[in-house]
This record gives sequence, structure tokens and C-alpha cells, in this order.
Amino acid sequence: MTVDTVPQSLTTERWWQRAVVYQIWPRSFQDSDGDGVGDLRGIIRRLPYLAWLGVDVLWLSPIYRSPMVDMGYDISDYQGIAPEFGTMADFDELLAQAHGLGLRVVMDLVVNHTSSEHPWFVAARSGRDNPLHDHYIWRAAVDGHEPSNLGSCFGGSAWEWDETCQQYYLHLFAKEQPDLNWDNPAVRDDVYAMMRWWLDKGVDGFRMDVISLISKGPTFEDGTPGPSGYAMDTIPSSGPHEHEYLREMRTRALAGHDTMCVGECPGVGMEEACRYANLDGSELDMIFQFEHTSLGDDATHGKWTCARPRLSELKQTVRRWQEGLEGRAWNSLFWGNHDQPRAVSRWGFDSDEWRETSAKMLACCLMLMKGTPYIFQGDELGMCNYPFACIDDFRDLESKDAWRMLREDCGEGDEEALAALRARSRDNARTPMQWDAGHEAGFTCGTPWMPVNPNYPSVNMEEERGRTDSVLAFYRMLIALRHASDLIVHGTFRMLDPTNEESLTYERVLDKQGLLVACNFCAHGTTVGLPVAYRDDGALLLSNYPDGPTGKCADGRLALRPYESIVIAHAMTYGELEAVCTAAGDPKG
Repeated sequence: MTVDTVPQSLTTERWWQRAVVYQIWPRSFQDSDGDGVGDLRGIIRRLPYLAWLGVDVLWLSPIYRSPMVDMGYDISDYQGIAPEFGTMADFDELLAQAHGLGLRVVMDLVVNHTSSEHPWFVAARSGRDNPLHDHYIWRAAVDGHEPSNLGSCFGGSAWEWDETCQQYYLHLFAKEQPDLNWDNPAVRDDVYAMMRWWLDKGVDGFRMDVISLISKGPTFEDGTPGPSGYAMDTIPSSGPHEHEYLREMRTRALAGHDTMCVGECPGVGMEEACRYANLDGSELDMIFQFEHTSLGDDATHGKWTCARPRLSELKQTVRRWQEGLEGRAWNSLFWGNHDQPRAVSRWGFDSDEWRETSAKMLACCLMLMKGTPYIFQGDELGMCNYPFACIDDFRDLESKDAWRMLREDCGEGDEEALAALRARSRDNARTPMQWDAGHEAGFTCGTPWMPVNPNYPSVNMEEERGRTDSVLAFYRMLIALRHASDLIVHGTFRMLDPTNEESLTYERVLDKQGLLVACNFCAHGTTVGLPVAYRDDGALLLSNYPDGPTGKCADGRLALRPYESIVIAHAMTYGELEAVCTAAGDPKG
């Protein structure tokens, strides 16, 4: 067992290193007025619940004015609230009440692109001589065709012809989401001014949507065509001025404010990640990378498969990012979000028999790693994927395009295509929050914009809050445990038995203290080897089984039941263990 000294970051701890973030998808969180759409006043109503849960930061997915082509990620007014969510007065009240409960609020910042209905783009496409024309990226036709075969993330070409300007404009996402030209200083001036406006209002930071795409190179070359004929291998991630612009953002927009800024960075590797989230704070505080969420993808279907990744692949990814960022950058920890299927359906087992146990195991596995954990709304209840019956059940733009692509370009039958969408669609995460067993799960008194998962009579907050052995109770305990433990926040990470296909076991070490976290990812029992220190001087800290673990095997191995997670502490005094357990609400119980 290795012994580490206290890292430098411990002496200069930032508040977000010990925090737990809760992501709210406002449309599906809580409806307050019966129109079937979640809103700001609904969030206000549930703030006491979030404070009781123990989370520190609320990340609000976009609430700005928008045509809602991409559920609010197409913004037409950065300083206005979408009417379906409420008013700016509602937001001000939410912010004040959240701060009063000790909760910070982080906004979703979408500045790679705007809506095509944003006044900037309306002016930009009115003519090439308009001063705002260069707020966006335009190219001439090449031999009567698109400037390149660059593909949109939502299918088809990333170029759209504009008849008035007689040019193509770039949209890496939907054609209603034209990309901003960050090489234009006026664009950066406008974005930074908008960010300062929100920070002066009192928000505590930003989650920055696809921020690794803001800097594009001067040319857009052809790439390897995919199934639809367009190339996805030339998406311009981490362009030539990316880090220059983020450092400028830090100086011109974020300076003077105590913020948490996390960047969504698709396509970013380890070395780039260490530049984005360098511990010197010159750019971002942390990033989201998506290596683990893309496990199981293939070259033909992309993410639209039913394949479950091999556990050894997941472990290699976890190990690479935990160890690769150590002492260099800060990690973001997440299983799912608004763009992913439900965590327990993707990584655990959502059957009636194993849903709660595997949901707790996944929580334990994630929450005790090094980094800032993110909980997507409902994961603390073990909410599952929705049983979609047909393509008409889906609302998501990406899913509808995937349905076309799978059938027309890949030759899949309807059932095969539907199975892939059921497994991976973003709509799985966007069904309404399940609050109780009443009308529409307590989400609305009307008809919800999207159907509630039919399992809500048994999977809901009210039922789980009444049990000490629920998924909700387990999350609450883990959150308190993180708050109480320097070891969990700052200890180094070491993966044990990295090729094992049944269990994921790791160790956290700080000074001479250690935690061993053993998680069984299978629906059958298994055993894991215990390092000598944990055999001879180990104390049970917690288990996800109500009756506790069965104990150590005679040969020094630890027995794990199906989807069981066990945490053992090493070299903690009785007083230290007692203090941690008390802060966490007696996790042994």
C-alpha cells in the first residue's frame, strides 16, 4: 500500500472540490401551474428537498428564451427567461431562496452557437454588409456544393445555404443553431458582457456547453464519409485559439467572482484536458469528458447500439482519467446527464429485483472517486429508462434523426432501430421527475409534456424518503460522507485488479489512511482480493446491503453479493471513524 503526503491542492481547497452538483432539467423537474411543463416556481417549491438531500450546487439546464428546437440549447435571448419557465422575477426569487438555503446556482452557458432566431443571426443573414454578418461563420459554395463534407452532430450536412447572402453558414448541430465566429473580437465582447451580467446578478458559475468547439480553424477540410455520406471525424475540437479565448474569458468575464466553471468538452484527450482544467485556474475549473459514455459505440451505428461495455473497458477509462489528472487538473464525476440514458439502465440492472441494489452500487462507485460528483435529477431515486413503444413516443431531435439514419442508412429494421433508441436516447433522462405515487407522479396537476415512467407508483421520492434503506437515503449518506472526509476529497486513486470483468475495486489514500471501495457489477456473487493492510487493519465503513456484508473469506478475499458495494477504511482511529459516520448519518446502519 502506498503512502502519500497531503497534496498541495488540500492547502488551497476550492469550495467546488468538496461540493456535490445536482443537475436540473427544468422542463421535467416540477410544474407549478398545471401546463405540464416544469418551471422556475416548481424548482423553488423543491429547494427544501434539495437542501435536505445535501447537495451544494444546482446546475440549471437552459432556461433562456428559445424556439426550443433543441430543448433550449438554441438560445434567442441570453438575458431573457423562456415564458414557459416563468419570468426574471421568478429567477431572482429562485436565486435568493437557493442562496438562503446554502445552495449555489450554476447556469448553462451555450455560446458555441445561438438560435437562428437570435437578433444577431437575424441581422447577420440580412446581408453581407450588415455589421453582425461576421458574428457567424460563412463560406462560399464550392463547385455548387457545400464547402466541405463536414457532418452535423444531428445528421446531414453541417452547412446550410442562405439565399439572401448567397453563402453557406456553419451549424455543427441543427440548422437552427448557427455557430458563432469566436475569431471575431466583437463576438467575444458580447459574450463576456452577457456573462458578467449574470455574474453580477449573483449566479455562481457556468456549465459551458460544447465549449471545446468554439475555436475553429480557417479551413474545413473533407473527412471520411460516414453512413449518411457526411464526415464526423473533422469536428473542430480544441481549435487553434481555444485556450487563448478561455484564458481571455477568465480575465475579462470571470475575474472578481468566486465561480465554478465546468466545460463540456467532447473529443478532448488527456493532455488537452489538463490544459482546460489546469489547477492554476487560468481557464476552467474542470471539464466533462465522454470517453466512458461512448464505450460500446461502433463505427457504423455510432452510439445507437444496445451493446453494454465490458467492465474492463470502463475500468481502463476510469483509471486513465483518475490517474492522468492527478496533481494536474480536477475531475468531473458522472454516470449520466440530460444527454445520456438513465444510469441504472446503462450501467446497472433496472429489473425490479436489482434496480435499487445496483443504483446504490453505482452511487458508491462514483461518489467516492476523486473529483466533483454530478447527480442528474432522479438518479438519486434510481429512475430508469422509459419503455418507449414506438417512434412517436420520442420528443428528442437527435433521436428522431437516429431513427431515420438507422433505417435508411444502416438498413436496420424498425424493431432493431427502436431497441437502440430505447437503450441510448436522451429522452430517457428527460421524463418527468417522480415525486410521489399520485397524479402524474406529483410532477403536474395537468398533462405532462412527456409521459411519466409507468413505474412511478413504486419509484418515487415520497416512498423512498420514508425508508432508511432506499436509494435516496444511500445518496444522502454518501453526500454527507464526502463533505466530512478529506480522504475522499483529496486522496489519490489506485485501481485494483484492473482486468477483472465482474468487479470494480479501487483504493483512495491520503497520508497513511486509506479507503477500499469494492463494487460488484454482476447479478451473481463474486470475490475480490483484499490488500494486506485491509485484511489486518480494516474497518467496515459502509455497505449497500441493509444487513451489511457477509464478511471476509478465509483466504483474505472479500465476498460480494450481486451488485454489492463495500467500503473498508484503513488506519482510521475509532474517533475519526465515529466522526465521519456521525456526519454521514451513521452509514453503517
